[in-house]
Amino acid sequence: MKEEEVRLNKFIADCGVCSRRQADALIEQGRVSVDGEKAVMGTKVLPSQLVKVDGKPINDDGKTIIILFNKPVGLVCTTADDEKDNVVKYINYPRRIYPVGRLDKDSQGLLLLTNRGDLVNGIMRSRYDHEKEYIVTVDRPVTEDFMKRMSKGVPILDTVTKPCFIERLGKYKFRIIITQGLNRQIRRMCEHFGYEVKTLKRIRILDIQLGDLKEGEWRNATSAEKKYLMKYARMK
Repeated sequence: MKEEEVRLNKFIADCGVCSRRQADALIEQGRVSVDGEKAVMGTKVLPSQLVKVDGKPINDDGKTIIILFNKPVGLVCTTADDEKDNVVKYINYPRRIYPVGRLDKDSQGLLLLTNRGDLVNGIMRSRYDHEKEYIVTVDRPVTEDFMKRMSKGVPILDTVTKPCFIERLGKYKFRIIITQGLNRQIRRMCEHFGYEVKTLKRIRILDIQLGDLKEGEWRNATSAEKKYLMKYARMK
């Protein structure tokens, strides 16, 4: 069967080195070579060619890695080596992986990580329509008026949040389901009404549940979870 060429940035992303955008930066910086020659933007490669990043060979074995991680408070969702609380360093997986979306440093709960750039891109392209569910505790009693106003949309970051589902679980606790991914969205929504978030835990992304995964621990996605996520991201 004839080999098919792919764009170099996609090949690098599929090998789990980094995202396509980051791969473009590596190519521009002259850190990528193909068969011993320095690569240029727009280069296409065959699977049989030797691609190196910073002098180290990389290859795409076709394996899709998807990890479910119960992120503790204090870890940062980044792959930056200069961040000591880097979530990827904490997990210390033998292959390069990176987060699908973000969960801010002060929050905890479900985080997905993968080695596939297309999976990240596919899910993030749909970041404004997929559900994420959280359990939140605040510093003041959760009132009916607060829940009603939160659910209708809140003006933050020069926009108004989309309507969301919210349910009171206790005097200071509620469950919320949002379909956006604005920066520190739930915290900002609460702050708009004079509430301070004390704890924020994500328990679901799409149909993927945190379940009984313990804080600080991770597991590989099941075959059913992997199939579901890849289908959602429109990957073959």
